[in-house]
Amino acid sequence: MKKPTVLSFCAIFLRKEMQHIYRQVTGLQRYETVAVTEERSCETVYPFPRVAVLPRPRIAFLQRIWRKFALRQPSLLYRGYYDALRSAIDPLDADLMHIYFGHTGVHLLPFIQRWDRPAVVSFHGMDAMPRAHDKTYAPRMRVLLETVPLVFARSQSLARVLVERGCPPEKIRINRTSIPLKDFSYRRRQPVENGELRIVQACRLIEKKGIDLTLHAFAEMVKKFPAARLSLIGEGPQEASLRELAQELQLSESVDFSGFLPPEKLAEKLHEAHLFVHPSRVTAKQDQEGIPNSLLEAMATGLPVVATLHGGIPEAVEHGKTGLLCPENDAPALSRSLLELAENFPLRDAMGAAASDAVAREFSSESQIQKLESYYDEARELFRRSYL
Repeated sequence: MKKPTVLSFCAIFLRKEMQHIYRQVTGLQRYETVAVTEERSCETVYPFPRVAVLPRPRIAFLQRIWRKFALRQPSLLYRGYYDALRSAIDPLDADLMHIYFGHTGVHLLPFIQRWDRPAVVSFHGMDAMPRAHDKTYAPRMRVLLETVPLVFARSQSLARVLVERGCPPEKIRINRTSIPLKDFSYRRRQPVENGELRIVQACRLIEKKGIDLTLHAFAEMVKKFPAARLSLIGEGPQEASLRELAQELQLSESVDFSGFLPPEKLAEKLHEAHLFVHPSRVTAKQDQEGIPNSLLEAMATGLPVVATLHGGIPEAVEHGKTGLLCPENDAPALSRSLLELAENFPLRDAMGAAASDAVAREFSSESQIQKLESYYDEARELFRRSYL
């Protein structure tokens, strides 16, 4: 029996930090999938054989003007993007489309409204926020949320934001990050000798990840543990300023900027570490996290976490059991939590084991893929009923 087909639409397939999407797309069992994209990227990092790259829209200038001003068509149509999209996907005869990121869903709204198959949209964090420079964005997002049969959110906190944006609560399904436990296996750590604690933060080097807070907290910690080391794993626009801050705090010899690491290298770093830190915060532009992928990967390997009461993090980290949670933007509290775990191996040991168990229970690839495919089934059935 032929498997149903889902089109996994991502405007760029894929950026380095989109490993969570790659895991979903490649992990499907009951569904065939074709990735649909405007741009193919990082092919060696994320190899995938079934990728449909949209052709460049071709539309005569006068026809474009006619569509825009005489017919008052939305940009997706008058720019020819809709025609290019249909030419790419119609031959695939798919059963539904999964659109990654809410802003892409808003962009594709005219297509969603005209397609004779169901589409679902997943939100990941910043894509649920309003656009101050575009007064039409919020109304269009509301229409999107009302149009699609189901809406996916990475966390309960993000689901609440989507309800505030106008999504009917009954449409929301929690689509959590899936972690391949075989790649991030549990490893019990041993007591640290000579204070040589190894601490890791893995993320994009951007404001909402709070890496500057990590550096300030670590600067206090090394006063008591001068042999401790901090590894910052990732790339991003703040790297230069963070290197300058590390130098100002006299941490140049204690902090490693490791850059982006592929999964196997990241797992090695996590297995070598004793603590994982991730002080996420809401930015001035209201950017916030769902549940950070790297945090779950670290927990899976048996690392206790020091993080913040932010976004979906408390849904993954149970304070006092699998890690310690601090208020946002509170470097002294972050430092105290790091010191508490640094000085208490039995507590680190117990928290690390509990963290690994929690990820295996709530975030394993197998369970999350099963849920995702059940949501696909549900979306198709809801769409079918709407046309009865």
